[in-house]
Amino acid sequence: MVNVICIKWGTRYGPEYVNRLYHMVSRNLSLPFRFVCLTDDTTGLESGIETLPIPEMDIPAKHAVSPWRKLTLFSSELGNLKGKALFLDLDVVIVQSIDCFFSHSQKFTIIENWTQRGQGIGNSSVYCFEIGRHTDVLDYYKAHTDEVLRQHKNEQIFLSRRIGDIDFWPAEWCRSFKFHAIPKGPLRYFKAPRLPEGCRILVFHGHPHPHEAVVGDYRGRLRKYFKPAPWIEDYWK
Repeated sequence: MVNVICIKWGTRYGPEYVNRLYHMVSRNLSLPFRFVCLTDDTTGLESGIETLPIPEMDIPAKHAVSPWRKLTLFSSELGNLKGKALFLDLDVVIVQSIDCFFSHSQKFTIIENWTQRGQGIGNSSVYCFEIGRHTDVLDYYKAHTDEVLRQHKNEQIFLSRRIGDIDFWPAEWCRSFKFHAIPKGPLRYFKAPRLPEGCRILVFHGHPHPHEAVVGDYRGRLRKYFKPAPWIEDYWK
């Protein structure tokens, strides 16, 4: 039995994002699994989704909507969950089998952040860990909150540096929609985004979100223009 975990708080993402993620996992994971959402609001979540309250964590108001709350996954206990867990952001799109994410490494494994390659920094949209193994991450944050927030731009830099001995996924497994699906330079104005070869999980970070990518919503910023990618709906459901 393995675990797939996501976290939802506030109003940025509705329950449909959790439900779609659950459906994608169900189609693309052949191992027995528990799908668990840590959340402050269970409204609208489908019956196959287990829920847990988000563990307590002190986050200053200016960081309240930032990803720092994801560090609560490193609590000493997460309900009665045990063993390996794959954390997935709510806005990823799974396009093929994710069984291999559970057998790739025994270490904490994460995406190598595309904008910080070679620096040992992960992108925390997709990572695998042993529940209860890295509790020092959250403990250190709680004991040194002001210092951590002052010295680290975001939670994934702190997480990567605090654990230190980490592995990265093969580069082709987790691709960025912005960096790898949208054509480069002027081609973005003429060619539609394409699914990167070998991709298993397509990651959306910042904008666009999946629902924006489907229709080509670039928020009126011509430099960010991209054509619609309706093929996303074949997977994001």
